[in-house]
Amino acid sequence: MSVAYRYSNHNRQYHHHHHHHHLLILVVLLLLVVVPVKSDSSEAEILFRFSKSLQKNGATANWNTKVSPCDKNTDKPNWDNVICENGFVFGLQLESKGLSGTIDVDALKDLPNFRTISVMNNNFEGPLPNLSKLAGLKTAYFTHNKFSGQIDNTFFEGMHWLKKLHLANNQLSGKIPSVLGQLPKLTELRLENNKFEGQIPDFVQERLMDMNFANNSLEGPIPHGLTSLKPSAFEGNDLCDGPLLKCTSEPKVALWTIILVVITVAAAVAAIVVVIIILRRGKQTPETETRPTPTPSGVAGGATNQTGAPSAADLNKMEQGSNQAMAAPAPDQSPEGTGGLNNNKRPEVQAIQKLVFLKDDIEKFDLPDLLKASAEILGSGVFGSTYKAALSMGRVMVVKRFRQMNNVGKEDFHEHMRRLGRLSHKNLLPVVAFYYRKEEKLLVSEYVNNVSLAVHLHGNKSRGQPSLDWPTRLKIVKGVTKGLLYLYNELPSLTAPHGHLKSSNVLLNESYEPLLTDYALLPVVNLEHAQEHMIAYKSPEFKHSGRITRKNDVWTLGILILEIITGKFPSNFLQQGKGSDTDLATWVRSVVNEDMTEVDVFEKEMRGTTNSEGEMMKLLKIALGCCDLDMEKRFDMKEAMERIEEVKERDVDDDFYSTRGLSDDYTQVSMNI
Repeated sequence: MSVAYRYSNHNRQYHHHHHHHHLLILVVLLLLVVVPVKSDSSEAEILFRFSKSLQKNGATANWNTKVSPCDKNTDKPNWDNVICENGFVFGLQLESKGLSGTIDVDALKDLPNFRTISVMNNNFEGPLPNLSKLAGLKTAYFTHNKFSGQIDNTFFEGMHWLKKLHLANNQLSGKIPSVLGQLPKLTELRLENNKFEGQIPDFVQERLMDMNFANNSLEGPIPHGLTSLKPSAFEGNDLCDGPLLKCTSEPKVALWTIILVVITVAAAVAAIVVVIIILRRGKQTPETETRPTPTPSGVAGGATNQTGAPSAADLNKMEQGSNQAMAAPAPDQSPEGTGGLNNNKRPEVQAIQKLVFLKDDIEKFDLPDLLKASAEILGSGVFGSTYKAALSMGRVMVVKRFRQMNNVGKEDFHEHMRRLGRLSHKNLLPVVAFYYRKEEKLLVSEYVNNVSLAVHLHGNKSRGQPSLDWPTRLKIVKGVTKGLLYLYNELPSLTAPHGHLKSSNVLLNESYEPLLTDYALLPVVNLEHAQEHMIAYKSPEFKHSGRITRKNDVWTLGILILEIITGKFPSNFLQQGKGSDTDLATWVRSVVNEDMTEVDVFEKEMRGTTNSEGEMMKLLKIALGCCDLDMEKRFDMKEAMERIEEVKERDVDDDFYSTRGLSDDYTQVSMNI
């Protein structure tokens, strides 16, 4: 073989090998370009692309692709209105921002950890976005916009993780997509106040907790899967069956069949009674059952007398704890009330997890620190026991154990707690941390030394303390109302943003500024327990129609104001009037004359009332306006706030009460509330 040939052949081999080498590099480069890299920068670019579809977009003003949306170290968002979890974008909370334009789901689908979106209270209009492109979405809140048109059945196909879908108060029309009835994890569906028509599809889910189809154009029978819902969930339609009247097209049962059934049932009952009598007579030594004396209810869980004041047992409990601070169930295997955190028998903790902190500006501690803390039990309320824990680092915290808090699963509970953690107002006691276990929960907050409003109103005599004066009471009323209005603005998806307002859930700091506690727990507390114990379910609308409304907390505010200025215990009237319309507001109206010129309801021990009678009367009328049974006439929270802000500590002049009287704004309050 010649040298020239060998060289030529070697050269061809070299170029052939070199050619393949270049091809390999090119393929790698193409893969790097085509395959998206899941990094912080990609999340930033995706969200920035999403923001381009929004109009009037001040909500994303600080979104900057040079900064990661989520801080990997603190798990906190660097961008406004972004929700982070484990260092990745978990969701968007773009509520009440005046937004319009379109919701670019094609951009959001590229976020691998995207699970929740809320665009409530904006100005979006046109068709609903195709959410099926966000297959991993768990919660979607689109209420109070202007979305319109029909929803294609494919819009929710494949959304096997969707738990909550809120589309209320839009202009959506056509039939309700039948695929919604097949989504396996769906627990909440709010479709009220739209233009849906036709029949409601059947729902096969077992854990449907919050469904509402009211005020649409729906017709026909209510499907079997929804028969357990309350009638209010279907009002404003042409529906029948289920909790409503039977459909007229249903064939009537023959009279002889009814008679036969009645006779059969009566015979069976008679037979059972005879057997029971025979068995009882056959017992030689009937057992004597020792029944514990039931504990009467009251503000702090104790008894009340019938004079409008709590009993001595109440005052002791209120002074010890008075439902102090939002805290939660301690991981404890012992029965409720058998001991505090510093009991000799320490709670057994199985699979201890870390406390989840909701506030950055607090020194971190862990569950073992709480268990080792010097502690005392403050009291036991309707939710569970409350403990005061003095940590070794000097901080004093309050821990409250909740056992009846399994209305939602772990992920939804965490999401709700994070939402509460974002709240910040001088009249709210913050939840600083929580602990989750299926059997029980813990909520942790700072200790407030000046006890509760209930103690100051009803326990000062036994404590050797003077009663609150009028200026302080007015200050408390204004602070409570500001806190409530803040909750209404920040939690628009909750029907009753507080849900459990009473004097023992209002703490007072050293300057007598009120701090609301136990707020926004309605969504996570077991429904049966909530309906039995929470103040929201004592309202007139729930008593009459089985539902609570957005004006529910206004009613409880009115009752609280009446308690503050009369010194009467609301629980007395609720107990006396169980099953009737008797409440504190009804009692006030019964003891004042119709034109309210002669009033003898203000607490006689109240100090600092000189030259204040006119303003006190003004506040009394506002309270009654908050308690109006006619919800159309009842103030909303914003109106109540505005009217209360106008009340002053002193009358404008000494002749206010006799010459000026009350303005027309306040004399128009209905007395037939």
